[in-house]
Amino acid sequence: MLGMIKNSLLSTVETWPYRVLSKGEKEQLSYEERECEGGQFAVVEVTGKPFDEASKEAALKLLKYVGGSNDKGAGMGMTAPVSITAFPAEDGSLQQKVKVYLRIPNQFQASPPCPSDESIKIEERQGMTIYSTQFGGYAKEVDYVNYAAKLKTALGSEAAYRKDFYFCNGYDPPMKPYGRRNEVWFVKE
Repeated sequence: MLGMIKNSLLSTVETWPYRVLSKGEKEQLSYEERECEGGQFAVVEVTGKPFDEASKEAALKLLKYVGGSNDKGAGMGMTAPVSITAFPAEDGSLQQKVKVYLRIPNQFQASPPCPSDESIKIEERQGMTIYSTQFGGYAKEVDYVNYAAKLKTALGSEAAYRKDFYFCNGYDPPMKPYGRRNEVWFVKE
């Protein structure tokens, strides 16, 4: 627990590597097309709970893992964003299922420590191209759904992207009161 607190308060945050391919603005919404690197990720899936509750539960497990709750007792440092896979229902609301990902820090990519918590899996993810929009504040389900709808409108029918899921991303620790960064990502097809 102490490692988790130290990680979130004192360590530098390594950001998931990406390259901006293009920028756009439409319907008063700025967005980017980005190419994100793949790599090793720690992932937790939670079902049967509302989005906000499930996301918080999974993120806490991942923070404990990178804070030292692993077979090496290694405090790995924090990466950003915490990336939550959301599965929209037909009405735009989110299903009671989330997969929360945290990219393993570069130093541990080749050989990630094994999680002590069996609900955490290590997965290799391929690189991907995404459409992203950013917003501030303490993001909740309603905010992600709102910005996903705005991004969908801004992209229009020309952009091809996955409709069965999208990513809800938070870059900041909970104790950061202002200047917060959240994003919605659609994966380009």
